[in-house]
Amino acid sequence: MAIEEDQTKRTLVLKGIGVSPGIVIGKAFIFDQFDPQITFYRLQDDALVSKEIDRLENALRESEKQLQEIKHKLQDMGGEEPSYIIDVHIMILKDKMFLNHTLDHIRDMRVNAEWALRMTVEKYKKLFDKVEDDYLRGRFSDIQYVGQLVIRNLSGGKREVIADINKGVVVIATDLSPADTAQMMIHKVLGFATDMGGRTSHTAIVAQSIEIPAVVGLEYITKVVRTNDDVIIDGATGLVIVHPDPEILNRYVEKRRHFLELHEEFLHDAILPATTRDHRQVEIGGNIEFVEEIPSAVSHGAEGIGLYRTEFIYINREQLPTEEDHFQIYRHLVESQGIAWSTIRTFDLGGDKFFSKPKVAKEMNPQMGLRAIRFCLKEIEMFKTQLRAIIRASAYGKVRVLFPMISGIEEIHQAKRIFSEAKADLLAQGISAGEDIEIGVMIEVPSAVVVADALAREVDFFSIGTNDLIQYVLAIDRINERVTYLYEPLHPAVLRMIRQTVEAGHRAGIRVAMCGEMAGEPMYTMILLGMELDELSMNPVLIPRVKRIIRETTIEESKALLKRAMEFNSAVEIREFVEKTMKERFPGEFTSS
Repeated sequence: MAIEEDQTKRTLVLKGIGVSPGIVIGKAFIFDQFDPQITFYRLQDDALVSKEIDRLENALRESEKQLQEIKHKLQDMGGEEPSYIIDVHIMILKDKMFLNHTLDHIRDMRVNAEWALRMTVEKYKKLFDKVEDDYLRGRFSDIQYVGQLVIRNLSGGKREVIADINKGVVVIATDLSPADTAQMMIHKVLGFATDMGGRTSHTAIVAQSIEIPAVVGLEYITKVVRTNDDVIIDGATGLVIVHPDPEILNRYVEKRRHFLELHEEFLHDAILPATTRDHRQVEIGGNIEFVEEIPSAVSHGAEGIGLYRTEFIYINREQLPTEEDHFQIYRHLVESQGIAWSTIRTFDLGGDKFFSKPKVAKEMNPQMGLRAIRFCLKEIEMFKTQLRAIIRASAYGKVRVLFPMISGIEEIHQAKRIFSEAKADLLAQGISAGEDIEIGVMIEVPSAVVVADALAREVDFFSIGTNDLIQYVLAIDRINERVTYLYEPLHPAVLRMIRQTVEAGHRAGIRVAMCGEMAGEPMYTMILLGMELDELSMNPVLIPRVKRIIRETTIEESKALLKRAMEFNSAVEIREFVEKTMKERFPGEFTSS
């Protein structure tokens, strides 16, 4: 977090991560979450163990009741989009594994329910800490929230809730749960800013879906802001301004008016196709991890699902999901109204993320180890189970299957062979399957870029996963805070890799998509258009703005921008040039802070 302070005007400017665009001006309210102290004690006999189990079960029921009340209030307010987050919390409460681990601790270790639950949450934390994908790793916050909710109900402690806050304030907190964020819609909170958090947390996603401006990752805003302080939140730039002087205040009043006008236009135009002024159409997809997110994707203008992450079907289970478990989810996905196609990515983690079998040895460098397609090719039966379900679902709608972390031709040969075997088995059993299932590979490993011409002859499409590609190309661990500053999508090496991939795909006559975070950043839209990507897939709430830029430019104009950008030798020069050009070209969409 950067801090600038003007002593004469007593103005404080904080820089964090903007996760939900919009501008709010209001009074701060410090939201102090009650986190109960967890006591520890031993249970001396079986009668006390039984009593403790009863306490736990009562607390679970009370917690579910509270979550159901929140969900119903959200639905009454028309908040269908964030309500799936509450469904996730209820699902965790009902999860047999979550319960059984806690019960085992009570029975075997003879400890109180609060302590047992804490041990269970810690076990989950160790599991999620191993996950390389920051999007998935951020899902631990949901488990943590559920654990805290149950512990509060066990302890009888009271917690400050959003419902207790006066309307029309800007909430300042160390952190917020997704449930807290969802309730802001009900209680008309203007916006929020937190010490903790990142772009891919569920809190950020909910903030986007209910369109409440938010800035996270401010590190210590709770230490420098007090209740009733005048604050401005700019959720697009990640700025929080405390004690704004009249000049700054007037400027942001005007910026807010302009933003609201644009926002209405964005949503109104979201259903329009992403067609450039010179008549080049780009397919626009949404990235999701739960089928409950589909209505949001459709309402924000997604034509299909460009990336369905299937990892959560596996995590949180004592047993691997069955073919039927997979099938019911995929069928729901492909049959959803408003979705023209669905791209289902096969399992993209390592076996060390399972509580269930198969168990694998601990690895020194799991990001480079047995994960994704490598793991699936070792665990063929598990792989076939997922593929069979995808193939069955293809009978109900257009399906694309996407293999992650392909590094060479041998892997795609093996994956395709197993896919063909699974399809043949189903057909031999008289089970229907779609005739036009497209097979694609994720381009996220540098070796895949180098041999992209060979890979392109084997598949129907490419999907560039920029999150991993950037970190592998630049040798940057994006979860290591010491080097994240080097994570630069506009690095010349990254741009050359993307261009090389697109060119190889098009020479072979296949489509090339992008499903990483880079696809949803409006600042990069013209650069990607210049690359002539066929499809961009992103967080659904980002779609209207990206579509708007596409409709206001041309491919030729974008190619010229790309050509000029590629003449620079450093990421800093490219970024300065692109940002300057985009702000000049689209002054309404990109305003200076």
